[in-house]
Amino acid sequence: MQADGKAVDGSLLADANGVEPGPGGQKEGGKWQKPRLTRKALMKCCLVKWIIASAAPQGPDSSDSDLELSAVRHQPEGLEQLQAQTKFTRKELQSLYRGFKNECPSGLVDEETFKSIYSQFFPQGDATTYAHFLFNAFDIDRNGSIRFEDFVIGLSVLLRGSVTEKLNWAFNLYDINKDGYITKEEMLAIMKSIYDMMGRYTSPSVRDDAPFEHVEKFFQKMDRNRDGVVTIDEFIETCQKDEDIMSSMQLFENVI
Repeated sequence: MQADGKAVDGSLLADANGVEPGPGGQKEGGKWQKPRLTRKALMKCCLVKWIIASAAPQGPDSSDSDLELSAVRHQPEGLEQLQAQTKFTRKELQSLYRGFKNECPSGLVDEETFKSIYSQFFPQGDATTYAHFLFNAFDIDRNGSIRFEDFVIGLSVLLRGSVTEKLNWAFNLYDINKDGYITKEEMLAIMKSIYDMMGRYTSPSVRDDAPFEHVEKFFQKMDRNRDGVVTIDEFIETCQKDEDIMSSMQLFENVI
């Protein structure tokens, strides 16, 4: 975000003008800096806010010191294993699981739940399509439901992962059909879904052709061999060398 309030041109997740980026990364002295791992940053995430709001108050002497497994159809992995697989603390995992269990007693979350979450947090826009794409990125098994383990592992990458881990996750989001390549049509579909959810209602307003312009700019940079598709290597290499794209990674916190 520049000093005059205008978003830096060339956002990886659509340049939503007027939306203040979260503290997921800052550009100081022209150099992109790694996101700070703060609780405030964690609580900016829509999915985390949804979960925490559903978590029951917990006393310090409660016996619920581990993941509660008996009441759910799908039983998650043990707490220690999830700690090893994510960058969440034991207490954070406990809070996330309580809320997840309250909202999804079966132990699984479906696509309609994602659509409901994003409609709640972005009521001024149409979040349906973006929620669909985001759900598919979390749905690793492609079976129409997300386990708690996959949910928190994905959140851990998005909120506390390394730059490369976040870029790998972003590639998976843009690779809609999961064939290992990103086409211009896929990139445009994701961009349009984000603008539909938030971009058109920002101030100053965003032109209808803005998503197309962003895709043209990004794709020209990323498709280095001009074969009409972007590979994971092209995607990561281009993003890491482009300061505007790297600084825009902080916008993950506005749309997850």
